[in-house]
Amino acid sequence: MVEKFKADMPLWVLRAAFVVVAAGLGVSLANRAEMGHTGPFAPWGVFLSVLSAALAIIVADILFPRKRLDIITCVYFGIIVGLFLTYVVGIALTPLVDEKDSSGSAIRLVVGMVLCYFCISLLMQTKDDFRFIIPYVEFAKEVKGLKPYVLDTSVVIDGRIADLVDTNVLDNQLVMPRFVLAELQAVADSGDKLRRERGRRGLDVLNKLRGKDHVDLKIYETELPEMVGQPVDMKLVILAKHLEGKIVTGDYNLNKVARLHNVPVINLNDIANSLKPVFLPGELVQVRIIKPGEAPGQGVGYLEDGTMVVVEGARDCIQQVVRISVTSMLQTSAGRMVFGKFLGVSDPQQGHA
Repeated sequence: MVEKFKADMPLWVLRAAFVVVAAGLGVSLANRAEMGHTGPFAPWGVFLSVLSAALAIIVADILFPRKRLDIITCVYFGIIVGLFLTYVVGIALTPLVDEKDSSGSAIRLVVGMVLCYFCISLLMQTKDDFRFIIPYVEFAKEVKGLKPYVLDTSVVIDGRIADLVDTNVLDNQLVMPRFVLAELQAVADSGDKLRRERGRRGLDVLNKLRGKDHVDLKIYETELPEMVGQPVDMKLVILAKHLEGKIVTGDYNLNKVARLHNVPVINLNDIANSLKPVFLPGELVQVRIIKPGEAPGQGVGYLEDGTMVVVEGARDCIQQVVRISVTSMLQTSAGRMVFGKFLGVSDPQQGHA
């Protein structure tokens, strides 16, 4: 608590200075009200009104400590551009409107209000694509540092992304598009029980990611014009290309589509397969035979990481732990397979279930 107060000390000094300035302004306005002979209570009313407004602003600042800098910037620049356009339009309307007429001032106020609103609205809706354009020169936003990772529905439902983030391997910003979140919510509201549970697990994974202080997760609200009418997979490809980021997925088809459009892809299945142990020919391994294989005499077992092991001559050793000699390995889209030759039955307590 003390450390937090020390960290916020400059902010509290600013607030105290703001109250002092507001009190001075209130005194100045109260003196003017007193000189105008508006009544004995008017000066006090003016002073208390200014001081109350200052305190209300400070209270609002305390109640909303985390403010979106991009929203504040949009409002700031929107007002500046709106007032400038109001000034230009006012000059254009000078021959048509009498400045001494009250209707002329009213027209200018209405025009200013409308222009400021439209400027702020335009910047808020295009804040992710904001750019200054000068004839023949375009200053577009540049993505510096680590490229963002765009998540798709399958990788969130899978849930392994949360475990991968916990290893501190990923320092990149994670981007969850609004249309992917909408698809995830539709899955969570599905009438099918299995799909509904998968969707809810995906929402739980998102909440888990948002609750981690070291994870930079952003919900991308904007939908680009070129996304209109496109399927979700194509929208992901367009967004990743727009952000100059990478798609994180476990979907085989999305992987292929993204590579066709030269968009980098991080496939969690490829990461999982690359981390599985590598066995050399002749290496001795113990495995429990679970079921018979497709070829005569074959038995099939699985290592602790899920790697399938096909053993020649172990068909009669179902539910037994056997010793094998590795003959070869095969990498497939479904994962890694180990082929071995049966050497004999081993002690069950020393095997891999």
